Order: sequence, then structure tokens, then C-alpha cells
Amino acid sequence: MRILFFGTPEFAATSLELIAKEGFNVVGVVTAPDKPAGRGRQLKSSEVKVSAEKLNIPIFQPTNLKSEDFLNQINCLNIDLGVVIAFRMLPEKIWSAPKLGTINLHASLLPNYRGAAPIQHAIIQGETVTGVSTFFLKHEIDTGDLIDQQEVEINEKETGGSLHDKLMEIGANLMVQSLRKIEVFGNKTPTFPQVYTNDLKMASKINRDFCHIDTNQTAVDIHNKIRGLSPYPAAWIESKFGELKIYASKIVIEPLKNESNELIFIENKKLYIECKNSFLEVIELQPQGKQRMSAVSYLNGLR
Repeated sequence: MRILFFGTPEFAATSLELIAKEGFNVVGVVTAPDKPAGRGRQLKSSEVKVSAEKLNIPIFQPTNLKSEDFLNQINCLNIDLGVVIAFRMLPEKIWSAPKLGTINLHASLLPNYRGAAPIQHAIIQGETVTGVSTFFLKHEIDTGDLIDQQEVEINEKETGGSLHDKLMEIGANLMVQSLRKIEVFGNKTPTFPQVYTNDLKMASKINRDFCHIDTNQTAVDIHNKIRGLSPYPAAWIESKFGELKIYASKIVIEPLKNESNELIFIENKKLYIECKNSFLEVIELQPQGKQRMSAVSYLNGLR
């Protein structure tokens, strides 16, 4: 079975390496063009490209996925199956070209949390369970028939970063499981439709405004938002000390009074945020222009 792999970040690279290790025939990798990065603006390769080079797999980095040249390159590879993980939207000419179609790995239990940021949104919404899904692509994004799903617990200390790493490993194994099914069943691979409910939850792209901490929300909601957005892109709040990115917090149980009338304030050598019904203690943060640090270190450095 000849596989063409599409992906860019580490989440995809982990699957690519396991797929190759398990003996599947990946005949090409499509990833994003190299981009300038860092202070020196040196060109940086994607994690998937780095993995493909290590595995000696041919690499394609098209700037235009709809170009005839790229389509001709793909057709010459005689592909049986496309595999897409954390890649931009593909034109139908590309995903429908392989003989067996194209499959995708998504970091949620579809149909819930369709969209660009399923890992972050699951934590922000206070979920205790999420998962990974594999499915065949079709016209509407993230709507195709499912091949496999696996549930994953979200513990109370989970962050967007820790859940990303957990789902990355579990997702890679689930993808290998799905590929083995397709290898056996081909066009008759067993699938099941996504089941829709009235309270379908989405995972829209996260922008800077979304990351702003709204102190009109409850302490639980803000705490979950901080967890979900840590370490990237991070929740932020304006204060008399300037803009602060908040990476970790703790819900305050004991009684506390805010004598300062500030939304973010210092009391008993600790930093707190006043929320709708309670308070959060800030545990880790990053002031503008400085490194990430503990709240204790930050307060010790204030004049």
C-alpha cells in the first residue's frame, strides 16, 4: 500500500515516524515550505520535514496545493492512500486522488470539537474526557465516516501542552491501527457515521482576543481557560504592572478580601485575580519583555 503523508508540526511527525517504523510504505511527504524563524530569520524546516529527511522519504513543499505541477507530481507517485495530520485544507483533487481515499487523524472524539484547536477547547470547556479519531475525508471539514476512536482522560492538572503530548502518542498508535484495517479491507474498510447531537461543541481557531482573561467569568472557567491555553498561546490579563501572560493558577478555597479594588492584586505576598464568584491565585506568569517565571519570583522582583 503506497501512502502519501501530509503534515507539518510535531503532532504529525510523531505519527509519520511510527507509520514508517511499523513498515508501511510512505512514498512521499507533503509539508509546509520552510519559513524564516528566530532573530536571525534563518529558514526553519517543519518537524515533519525533519522526520522525512531522517527516514529518507521524498519531500514536497508546494506553495500552491492547487497547481497543476503539484497535482502531476502526486499522480506520478501512484498513491493508494493519503494520510493527513495537522495540515491545511486540501483541494478535492488532492484528497480524492488516492485509490483508497484519504484519512485524517483529529485530536477529539468527533463530531465534538471539530475545528482548528480541539485540544485547547476541550480543557477550556472543562471536559474530563476527550480522545482521538481517524476518519475518511469528504467535502465538509471533519465530517467523514469514522474508522477508529479512542477515549483519553483529562485530569484536573492537565494543560494544553500535556494533553497535546498525550494525544500525539495515542493518536499515532490509533493511526497505525487504522492503516492495518485499510491494508486488510481496502475499499471495504469498516466505518461508522458521526452521531450528531443538539449540543455539538466546536473548536474554532484561537486568536489574541479569545486569550484575554474576562474577570466576569467564574474562577473555574478562568482556571480552565488558563490550563487550556498553557503553554501556547497563553491566557493574558491587563494589570497595573502591565500585561501579564498567565500559565498556571489555583482556585482559592479559603476566604479572601480584595482591599485594593484591582482585578489583579497582591495579598500576603501572593498574586490573585478576582473573578465573578471567587479568586484565583496566580502560580506562574510572564511579564511583557521577560521570561516565564513563578509568581513568587515575580513578586520578589517588584519594587
